[in-house]
Amino acid sequence: MTSVSIIIPAHNASATVADTLATLRSEAEVIGEVILVDDSSTDNTAASRLALPFRIIRSNCRDAGGSRNLALAEARFPWIYMIDADDLHIEGGLRTLLSKTRTKPGADMVVGAYRRRTDGRDRQFKTPAGYMTAGLANASAYVEGRIRSIAVGSALVSRHTVGDTRFPTGLAYDEDTLFWARVMSKASLAVVRQPIMVYFVSSDRSDDRFAIKPARRFLEWRLALRELADCGIAKSSLKAREGLVALKIARVHYARGDLETAAKFLAVAEAAPKVSTDIWRCMRYRLKIAARRRFPAHRVQLQSA
Repeated sequence: MTSVSIIIPAHNASATVADTLATLRSEAEVIGEVILVDDSSTDNTAASRLALPFRIIRSNCRDAGGSRNLALAEARFPWIYMIDADDLHIEGGLRTLLSKTRTKPGADMVVGAYRRRTDGRDRQFKTPAGYMTAGLANASAYVEGRIRSIAVGSALVSRHTVGDTRFPTGLAYDEDTLFWARVMSKASLAVVRQPIMVYFVSSDRSDDRFAIKPARRFLEWRLALRELADCGIAKSSLKAREGLVALKIARVHYARGDLETAAKFLAVAEAAPKVSTDIWRCMRYRLKIAARRRFPAHRVQLQSA
């Protein structure tokens, strides 16, 4: 039954990682190992073990993707499950994912739903929808944003399918998307509707990723995105992703009052292939930016509109 390698990257996570591990304890019968990558921590991150089969890898990555990559190279068991050190697993979720691999022979990746908790409040359940059975169609739709995103902690993937696929490192955002797109391009995928984990989000911290050195970080990310062409994802899909991310950056800068940067990234978003809802969002922000430039005294009213 012990068939899963659990991977947890952690940096100064002593306040949360014990709770993460505690939520995994009920799955002990299927866990072959827990690999905690202690990434340059200066606290007691590595102190909590909770009677699970535990291995610690010390790293100096200062990067969650780089830490996961170290553990992926060391994983010993047939199935890989990754969860962050500030998220919570829901009891029975891991066994549900494994059960799906038995009821759907040939599936080498299983995606579950997850609960998203933003700034301490449960907002909604994310249910996987729109996935095909296998291959490149999933990867392209995922990059384009046409199917639900995967939270690290809501998916199980075979070690064989991961192979030498690794997370891009040194990026400010979206590295998970690039990793999952590569994996999905070669995976036979199954879906379960049950929520597998609770994904904690800080809206300020999330937005900060887009606010710091936006042009440089976007160019670095775009170079990594375009490398997905080598696994068969069409350039039109990659261009659509550029537009989605540029629109997020425009939204953050608009909200923080940097209208010039917002307008520049909105122009990038407008040049990308879009679905009708994104066309409307671009139009809406173009009008809002124009109105704030013309009537700066009404900033608060427009921002809350």
